[in-house]
Amino acid sequence: MPLITLPGVYAPQDDTALLADALRQEPLEPGARVLDIGTGTGALALAAARRGGEVTAVDISRRAVFAARLNARLAGLPVRVVRGNLLAPVADRSYRLILTNPPYVPAPAAVLPRRGSARAWDAGHDGRLLLDRICRDAPGLLAPGGVLLMVHSALSGTDPTLRTLRAAGLDAVAVEHRCVPFGPVLRSRQPWLHSQGLVAPDEEKEELVVIRAERRS
Repeated sequence: MPLITLPGVYAPQDDTALLADALRQEPLEPGARVLDIGTGTGALALAAARRGGEVTAVDISRRAVFAARLNARLAGLPVRVVRGNLLAPVADRSYRLILTNPPYVPAPAAVLPRRGSARAWDAGHDGRLLLDRICRDAPGLLAPGGVLLMVHSALSGTDPTLRTLRAAGLDAVAVEHRCVPFGPVLRSRQPWLHSQGLVAPDEEKEELVVIRAERRS
């Protein structure tokens, strides 16, 4: 069923679909604890709940929390949605599966936006302000044998993600890749991205990647 998306809440796009594809390939036993970090509309949380997961979804945006709760109610799915900064509201639990499609777009501003639509995608000069925090903190919330599935742009650096997760003791690999046309944000930012050496002058596509990282039992 169509999801309700409020102004300022990230609407499901190619990255959401790519992570949903990876989720479909992941074994998930009924009742397994699942965490969706940066849930937005709740699209991925609902996908996990449909497979029988016990799902908690987190977002810092009040509008996103409202939208995810509303979409879960309309779908008749028992998703717990809480407001908070990344893993802070759930740091006392462990999970079989952690999903995240965080803000990852390189931006001219060095700091994260505090409000507005850009909070759903801007992540500092290199796009890693939130990626690095998740790579550092998420491994500690994985149960033995648990899996982290994360999607982001190759513009933000695939190798740093893999290195950080492996350093945390996870078996991390890139399992999905997809090249997609630049959306409005990247098109408007193309000259700046070129000045940073991130894209060629005539580049019009970005590579999305899904990282799968498993905690050894």
